[in-house]
This record gives sequence, C-alpha cells and structure tokens, in this order.
Amino acid sequence: MELPLVVGVDGSPGSLQAVDWAVAEAARHGLALRLVYASLWERYEGMPEGAEEPVAAEAVVEGAAERVRGKDPQVEVTVDVVPQEATDALLDEAHRAFAVVTGARGRGGLAGLLLGSVSLTVAARATAPVIVVRGDPAGLAGTHERILLGAADRAIAGAATRFAFREAAVRHCVLDAVRAWRRPAHPAAEHHEEGAAALLEAVLRAPTADHPDVRVRPATVEGVARRVLLDRSAAADLVVIGARPRKGRFGLQLGRVGHTLLHHAYCPVAVVPQPE
Repeated sequence: MELPLVVGVDGSPGSLQAVDWAVAEAARHGLALRLVYASLWERYEGMPEGAEEPVAAEAVVEGAAERVRGKDPQVEVTVDVVPQEATDALLDEAHRAFAVVTGARGRGGLAGLLLGSVSLTVAARATAPVIVVRGDPAGLAGTHERILLGAADRAIAGAATRFAFREAAVRHCVLDAVRAWRRPAHPAAEHHEEGAAALLEAVLRAPTADHPDVRVRPATVEGVARRVLLDRSAAADLVVIGARPRKGRFGLQLGRVGHTLLHHAYCPVAVVPQPE
C-alpha cells in the first residue's frame, strides 16, 4: 500500500494553496491525503495570560478536508491535530509519507519573507521528498506540461531523478533534464561541457529504461546552476532537485541552488533527499 501524501495545514492562504495542489497530486498518483495541523496549544487546557487566541485546530483541518472533498471526492482524506511544533511534526510525518507538501508561508510568516522558516527547515531536513507549493498561476495550475529536473552530482541525483520521471509519467508530460556547467579559466579544463553531458547521460540511463514512455529532453547549459534552473522554472509545473544525505538533527543541508529555488522559483519545488 502506498504511503499517504502529507500536507501541513494551518488555515493560512499558503497552506490552502498547498492543499489545492496536493489534491491534484494525490489523484494523479492514486494516493490518500493526510492533513496535519501541529499545535502546541493542544497540550494545555488553558492559555497563558495575555496569549493570542489560537486558531481552532479542529475547525482548520476539517475545513481543509471539506475543501479536498469539494475538489475531488475520489481522493481519500484523513486529518490529525498533533501537539508539536510544526517543524517537528512534519519531520516526524516524513518517515511515513510518500512526500510532505507545505505552503511557501504559513500563519507565522513575517511580512516580506519569501519563504517561511517551517517550509525551509522541513525541506532541508526531511527524510522524504518535500514539495513547497509556490509560483505563478501557470506553474501552480500545471499548464506548461513539463517537469524540470536539476541534474546534480551522481551522489545525490538518483532519488531525485526517479522522482522526476515518476512525475512526468503520471502527468504524461515532457521531462526537461538540465545540467549546468561553467567554463573554467584554466585551459587544462577545456572539456567541461563534455563532462557535464556524460554525467547527465549516466544519471538518465537507468530511469529512461524504466520509463520508456516519458519524453526526456536532456540539456547541458553553460551558467550558474541556480540561475539556469530559476529561469527555466518559469516554463515548468514542478522543479525537482536532489539533496545530500542529512547527518544529525541540526543544521540546514540545502545548497545555494535549493535556497534560490525555494525562495524564488516560478513553480512548486520538490526537494528529494538521496538515502545514505
């Protein structure tokens, strides 16, 4: 049985946008949706004096569940309110999830921030793929009919590449696989582009054989990876990148590419950890 698609909800516009995106994703993959609201208030019978009135957690998750049923009554949905900080709750849920879906900003986000701390931390540390739902209307609606894969070093590319192929397969769309490279100043390194092409071919070989019906468009592009992928995210419905294995509980493990896309991409971003 497939693991569920977990969505962090808190009643904010960003989380409702994540719910809407996740409904379509669950339907494509034939997955159940699990909506999770994390609230430390659930540990207490009362509130500390002067505390802000908390959001009614049960009302939030039930309202989100009704939203799911209204969009696609065929998608199975369950809800839960857990007495944890949001980051801890979603990191725990990741151990039992196909993927974790979050909005770009939740109720606690400060005005002016492009990405909330919960989404950033979960994307950096989760053991399952994390999809941060952000972007322009076309990217959110999936009208481009293409998945963008940022092909990284082979040490972190395997899981992300398989995830990207699976997405392209269920959407019946094109997979753009891009490897960025930079021309070094040292004349001894003149075959850098050939090396990038060889790496991309090696990364794509096995999943291409497993998904012969997926149309793959490999490309090696000279430039800074984060800028190349950011520009190309404007014509994609989902950008997929790999992440290095997490060692220990603390410390963000995302590089510049991940940070740039999570803050600025024109479509949802999937961060897929490579198992150790």
